[in-house]
Amino acid sequence: MLDNQPIQPGTHHYSRWLALVWIALAELFALSLWFSASAVEPQLEAQWHVGPVWGAWLTASVQIGFVVGASTSAYVSIADRVPSRRLFALSALTGSIVNGLLLFSPGIVPSLILRFLTGITLAGVYPIAVKILSQWFPTKRGISMGILIGGLTLGSALPHFILLFMTSIDWVWIIRISSLLALLSAVLILFLLPDAPQISIKSAPVSLKMLQQVIRNRPVMLANYGYFGHMWELYAMWTWLPIFLTASFSYTIHGKSLQHASTFYAFLVIGIAGAAGSTLGGAFADKIGRARLTSVAMTISAICSVAIGLTYRDPVWITITVASIWGFSVIADSAQFSAAVTEYAEPQYTGTALTFQMAIGFLVTVVSINLIPYLQNQLGWRFVFSILSIGPLLGILAMIRLRKEEVFHAKSHSLPS
Repeated sequence: MLDNQPIQPGTHHYSRWLALVWIALAELFALSLWFSASAVEPQLEAQWHVGPVWGAWLTASVQIGFVVGASTSAYVSIADRVPSRRLFALSALTGSIVNGLLLFSPGIVPSLILRFLTGITLAGVYPIAVKILSQWFPTKRGISMGILIGGLTLGSALPHFILLFMTSIDWVWIIRISSLLALLSAVLILFLLPDAPQISIKSAPVSLKMLQQVIRNRPVMLANYGYFGHMWELYAMWTWLPIFLTASFSYTIHGKSLQHASTFYAFLVIGIAGAAGSTLGGAFADKIGRARLTSVAMTISAICSVAIGLTYRDPVWITITVASIWGFSVIADSAQFSAAVTEYAEPQYTGTALTFQMAIGFLVTVVSINLIPYLQNQLGWRFVFSILSIGPLLGILAMIRLRKEEVFHAKSHSLPS
């Protein structure tokens, strides 16, 4: 495994924690593309004269693009054949350009195509960042992965953060800033981060054999099943919670103060609470095990997905308390599913395994994101988020079985050779 590989010349004095800083920053900046359009959805709906259902596809189209990109990458094993830093940089650069083209879009349909293409480019960013980090951290992956996903979380919430300081900002500036940040991400990963201090693994020929090895790896697939349940909840929560907060607060806050308050609390819940949850979740996972940590996190998030609707129209502090706990717990487990894959998958197909995991996981999000607006019309805000609890509850079942694998894995590695 990676732990025993020799160090490459010229990199053994480079701090892996400094490497983590550059990787996390690059991830943060690149992932600002994900919700760059969704954060200004009301403006875009007015610009193109469409309703909220079409607006929901501003996020869903990115998810579909990510799935297509990740599936293609997994099929031809791009992540295990192309140098990781170059692939990340090229993907971030392309994403910056495609996102910038949104400024010239004449309507909703061309914009959805551009968002789809943005999702494809992000398939070369997120999974690749996880792979790069796993090379730098053969051990203590829980905390390092947690910090990386914290960067992803802050990056996803970054458009809301920008809106906090520019409440009257035109949507074009959000697109411009996120494109520039993605460009900066490419520069960081290409010019400031050296290759990880391990000998590269020789990749296998292009075939389905790598995917077959992933699917036959029981611990990897259990981690995947947990991830799929987690993803059913995560992006639907990130997409629709800001809308819920605006609707809930509208009974006590009015005018421009309403939008400012909703934006601030959306960033607090998704960005700040989420980053804290991801980082602390990683720290505890290294101590108590990934299966235990993910089970606890999914239990809490499932409870919150049911409870958040019951706070609708309640005083702001009650809603935000529950929402912050949800924002903390819903992402606290995310990094650990990927960390588990990097630990249980063989090095020669780690990139393919990660990409496969994320492809299916993000495909699941397309369903849950688009299910919420339809069910909201039927159930109302008080009960619609309850449907998201199904995912973590099923994920917990997979984690219980993975816990047995963890115990067996620990015992087998403790035996004398």
